Amino acid sequence: MTLRGFLLFPSCPSKKKEITHILSVKQQKMSKAIISPSVLASDLSDLSNECRRMMANGCDWLHMDVMDGHFVPNITMGAPILEHVYKNVPNIFMDCHMMVSNPSQWVPEVAKAGGKLYTFHYEATEEPEKVIELVHSHNMLAGLAISPETPASAITDSLGKAADLLLVMTVRPGRGGQKFMPECLEKVKELRERFPGKNIQVDGGVGSGNACQCAQAGSNVLVAGTAIFGAKDPKQTIQEMRTAVNDVIAQRK
Repeated sequence: MTLRGFLLFPSCPSKKKEITHILSVKQQKMSKAIISPSVLASDLSDLSNECRRMMANGCDWLHMDVMDGHFVPNITMGAPILEHVYKNVPNIFMDCHMMVSNPSQWVPEVAKAGGKLYTFHYEATEEPEKVIELVHSHNMLAGLAISPETPASAITDSLGKAADLLLVMTVRPGRGGQKFMPECLEKVKELRERFPGKNIQVDGGVGSGNACQCAQAGSNVLVAGTAIFGAKDPKQTIQEMRTAVNDVIAQRK
């Protein structure tokens, strides 16, 4: 059933609750900071507990890096692991970053596994519009990512409007713990000017030390791995990042 069909014929209370949460995210736009710790930096042997730990420390989403060994050299997790986490971590919002060479192929499985946001790479498909439509037809939010070598102009007006979130990579995709590439923030600025109400995410080398810089460029959704999972006080780090973004948003109003 499509998202529209479900809203017209709501027969499952639990599913209706999930759809309502997804719609609320669509309506947030640039209204507040969203902090999404990247589980790539977690203890993957204890993933469900690590996700619960981050939620207890105040994160908004959990960033799930799915790598297929083709689009990027590494292999991480697939739908079975996502489903296990979804079943064992109540109220989790799985922000699925699909570093895969055939993004359409994975949509049904990730949706069934409990994915809420499905972000695929512009570089991985010749038909990004169709992938966005497919993601929406499976009741997920659609995100569109660009790697460091891809200009912001690659995201056309129609693409930017169709996507629920735009992700600007600030490292080369495929590995955690890389050095932040500040030059990529120019793309964030351009996209924020073109899409003022859009959720814009940055991923790679982000932490409390450069959260303000990312926000000033126009990002309101921050992905951080090592900076949060490796922190002595993850709750404080998450709060520092959230405050940095919200302060910038408040100044713009």
